Amino acid sequence: MDMGYSSSPAYVKQSKVKGRPLYHGIKRIFDFLASSVALILLSPLFLLLAIKIHSEDGGPVFYSQIRIGKDEKPFRRSMVVNAEKLEKDLLEQNEVEGAMFKMHDDPRITKIGKFIRAHSLDELPQLWNVLIGNMSLVGPRPPLPNEVEQYTDYDKQRLLVKPGCSGLWQATSRNAADFAEMVQLDIEYINRSGVFFDLWIIFKTIGVIFHPNGMYEENNH
Repeated sequence: MDMGYSSSPAYVKQSKVKGRPLYHGIKRIFDFLASSVALILLSPLFLLLAIKIHSEDGGPVFYSQIRIGKDEKPFRRSMVVNAEKLEKDLLEQNEVEGAMFKMHDDPRITKIGKFIRAHSLDELPQLWNVLIGNMSLVGPRPPLPNEVEQYTDYDKQRLLVKPGCSGLWQATSRNAADFAEMVQLDIEYINRSGVFFDLWIIFKTIGVIFHPNGMYEENNH
């Protein structure tokens, strides 16, 4: 499958957002069933990770954080404790331009946290968001409210669909993409979205879990 993309601006095809009841119906059913099964099967892993995180950090494992979803509607998603507060002190060290935050050595990340990030295990708690329907397994990364405040109308196209646990840029070697490239890849995903394309991205994401691509750690992905 050719995953190249053009440098020219891309725009969301409204036909890919409105209508398509069969695709959206299949996607929702798959999201519900897959997240239900995954939450049950992965519950021992959740317990093990929680014990390791608590023993190393000494505090709660998760806390609720506001993210922006489809049609700019806010919802709550789990995040590392105290990360939001620390980010305000780290903004000067941001290594990418645009409404997104990335850096190599994030002091918020513990040893177990680095392992979790490297294998994308930090995405697992979002399965609950998928189960209740404010996220999907595949879709654009859900941004923070302060990021959306910096969005142009062009950037806001990525908010026309449900955010996802993984997407086109996360599941490929372009995980190191800057903000502009991320938006373009999200728009490419929306325009190419379909059952088989979603399954391809899920397959690639599973590969990243077992074979980390070694790219940037994104602190708010």
